[in-house]
Amino acid sequence: MRLQPLAFRFGVILSLSGMACTSNKVVPATDTHTDHGAPSPSPAVVTASDSRGLPPDASGALARLSASPRHSEWAIIRTGDGDSLRTWVVYPERSSKAPVVVVVHEIFGLSSWIRGVADQLAADGFIAIAPDLLTMKNLPDGPDSVVAPLAQTAIRTLDPAWVQKQLDAVARYGMSLPAAQKKYGIVGFCWGGGVSFAHAVHSPGLGASVVYYGVSPKTTDLPSVRAPVLGLYGGNDARVDATIPPADSALRALGRIYVPTIYTGAGHGFLRQQTGMDGANMAATRQAWPATIAWFRKYVGS
Repeated sequence: MRLQPLAFRFGVILSLSGMACTSNKVVPATDTHTDHGAPSPSPAVVTASDSRGLPPDASGALARLSASPRHSEWAIIRTGDGDSLRTWVVYPERSSKAPVVVVVHEIFGLSSWIRGVADQLAADGFIAIAPDLLTMKNLPDGPDSVVAPLAQTAIRTLDPAWVQKQLDAVARYGMSLPAAQKKYGIVGFCWGGGVSFAHAVHSPGLGASVVYYGVSPKTTDLPSVRAPVLGLYGGNDARVDATIPPADSALRALGRIYVPTIYTGAGHGFLRQQTGMDGANMAATRQAWPATIAWFRKYVGS
């Protein structure tokens, strides 16, 4: 699939035909994400109708979960070598078998917001499986505000190869469910966005990857990519956006499908903080989420 020139593709909103990025490394210790989890100092006004058909933002996640009509449950997935993952599973309301989407959490761990995103994926027709990749770190239970700082420290100690092995086990579990099709995609956010791109490098059985504001893998790793990758980025996120052009060039040369879309004015973590950046985050959310669902329906199934 050929792409439009960089001047058109970067800095504007694209239709579904471009590229994306991620990282197979642990997020550097210098990446504090201090603004990512904080409320915006000057939020735009957002009404209930703005979020129809979209995931909740962080402030609305618990309300979404409590009101959801969909069946959800906790599962323990044994991943080998004595490891296990606590995992949140949400089922769509449908009579036919559904494709599976693995949801990779941010640097803040398996938060209420990530579970809310999984609920929206189920509302859109997928079995959503969100593993807690920090299960083996034995973090204390508590509200997101208490767990998030601990998760930020613990997540930097995870070995990238170990993470990919866990995701393989999660995908196998998901596809083994009686209600599941034997196809899966992956989506990740922030740290998880990098992991979701790295999974495209790692897994030949992956159907599709969606990367939300995650850094790209090394270009030397990209020849292993087989699955189509969609990347969704905020224009005010220079650290991440600087990794897009090298991945773009390398994947185009390899003839791979990689579609990066940069939303002008949106910040890092725009899907979590939908009221931030004077309305730009909500504008990005309204376009990025439908693109995500269209991508999975095209390449994983419906």
